[in-house]
Parts: sequence; structure tokens; C-alpha cells
Amino acid sequence: MAVDVQSTIGGPSLSTWQPRIVAFCCNWCSYAGADLAGTSRISYPATVRIIRVPCSGRVNPRLVLRALLNGADAVLVAGCHPGDCHYGTGNYFARRRLAVAARLLEFMGFAAERLHVTWISGSEGPQFADTIRQLTDRVAALGPNRGPGETVR
Repeated sequence: MAVDVQSTIGGPSLSTWQPRIVAFCCNWCSYAGADLAGTSRISYPATVRIIRVPCSGRVNPRLVLRALLNGADAVLVAGCHPGDCHYGTGNYFARRRLAVAARLLEFMGFAAERLHVTWISGSEGPQFADTIRQLTDRVAALGPNRGPGETVR
């Protein structure tokens, strides 16, 4: 008789598990894109939790790490397209900062695929929904976040 360990300790079983994604969205572009997807009734997985930030450049790598350590299965950072930042160069700063954060996460033992950075404008609601769908599928293939050391075999 097989026993599902997850269900015996109170957590969801692998058959009912849904990826939990935390999305840090720039107020001026990607959050507006998410809003457009919602008002246009474009469906995307409801397991994403959107956090509006003034600019993608304000997303500290510690926030990404904290989300993963607290059980998020993936983190999405979405900002304005390069050259279109409301604050000038915030997205260029975010791109450099999050490239280093990705290496830090790998060093800590998280799968690199758990961090995704993308650029979405306010008029790209369908692209926002498609990005969430693709990220959800990619994370579903990875399985639940097991914390630091998950890539060590």
C-alpha cells in the first residue's frame, strides 16, 4: 500500500499541486499589461500573485530570495521594455542586478529556471497572460520548490 507522504503531513499531494508564482510587476508597464489582460478577460493561471513595484529596478535580489525561501515555486520580474522605462534606466539596472541574482540563486542550490525576467508594456495584455502560462508550464515540469539544495543530486 503506497502512502502519499505530502498528504499525511498536511501539504498538497503532487497530484493536486499547482505552481505558486510571485510576480513583481513595474507599475507603469507590466502591471498595466496585467490589468489589460484582466479587463480583456484573457485567462491565465490564478496561482500567480502580483506585487506592484514602482520600477523593476527596485526589485532587490533579497525579495526574490525571500519569495523562494517562503515557498514560491517561481519568481517573475516584469518591467518596461529597455529604453521605455518611466524612470529612464531602471530596467537596465534591473537586468544587471537580476543576472547576478540568478547566479546567486544557482549558487544557493535553487534551479535557475525559478527566476524569470521579462519586459511587457502596458498594451501587451495577451503577452502577459502568455508569459504566465509558459512560466506555469515550465515550473510544473520542475515540480515543487524544495528550497536551497534542490539541484544537488
